[in-house]
Amino acid sequence: MEKTILKCENLSKKFGKKLILKNVSFAMKEGDILGFIGPNGAGKTTTIKLILGLQNITQGKVTINGYDIEKQFTKAIAKVGAIVENPDLYMYLSGFENLKLIANLYPKIDTKRIDEVVKLVRLENRIKDKVSKYSLGMRQRLGIAQAILHKPDLLILDEPTNGLDPEGIKEMRELLLDLAKNEKMAILISSHNLAELDTLCNKVCIIKNGEIIETSDISGIKQEAGKQYKIFEVDDNKRAKELLPEAVGINKKQFKLDIPKEKVPEIIEKLVENQIKIYEVKTEEKSLEQAFFEKTGGNNIE
Repeated sequence: MEKTILKCENLSKKFGKKLILKNVSFAMKEGDILGFIGPNGAGKTTTIKLILGLQNITQGKVTINGYDIEKQFTKAIAKVGAIVENPDLYMYLSGFENLKLIANLYPKIDTKRIDEVVKLVRLENRIKDKVSKYSLGMRQRLGIAQAILHKPDLLILDEPTNGLDPEGIKEMRELLLDLAKNEKMAILISSHNLAELDTLCNKVCIIKNGEIIETSDISGIKQEAGKQYKIFEVDDNKRAKELLPEAVGINKKQFKLDIPKEKVPEIIEKLVENQIKIYEVKTEEKSLEQAFFEKTGGNNIE
């Protein structure tokens, strides 16, 4: 049975008289990669700070590995790694020296563990170079190396792919998938790169105006987000579009309709009645971005 790593129960946060978070609840098991998304000012950063014990909880509870973050802070935070905004690095030191400094903060982290982490983040060829010579992607990976030195069960990342080029994003994705699968880490990612989260996460949590409006596995949230595109391949796309003005052409043989599956037989019947041959009908799954906008009513990302 998979172990529950993080559990947020009815979290609320007030600043003065203003209620910023309202009964936020979600959980993560080992190996989960959860995308934590929401519009500007939705409460993502505040939630992360409450999880990490950086702000007091007005109401509710956070438990990590069964330990209460407020009542048992040292035990709860012991198995947590985090990068909020940019990783803190000493640019004039080498990557190895940066890791050695962090290792000194924890008991029983030896050179062998540092070497393991360096290999995990694929920096073995540059770890002795000064960080000032690193690319942005390499610095991000070194930051993750710092965050996982002590073998955390929970890794929290704020915009881990921000500013990275496509190659850097690919490397980051592969690293996080590897950590979740092989190290059994639960990884919470707050990001605005929805296309990247679409390929990375197995769970999504959407927050709006301080409230969780959806928590689901990623395939479920896209399937539930209103209608699904149905793609039809026919022998006469031009005539099909004349019959179905709402159809959107894809190419000479295909068009798509934004309809529920219950409407498909009706469309097929109409095409057949007009001697249009149908070669294929398939569903095009909506993207996480489309699902997000439907769930949040079209709010902009930060």
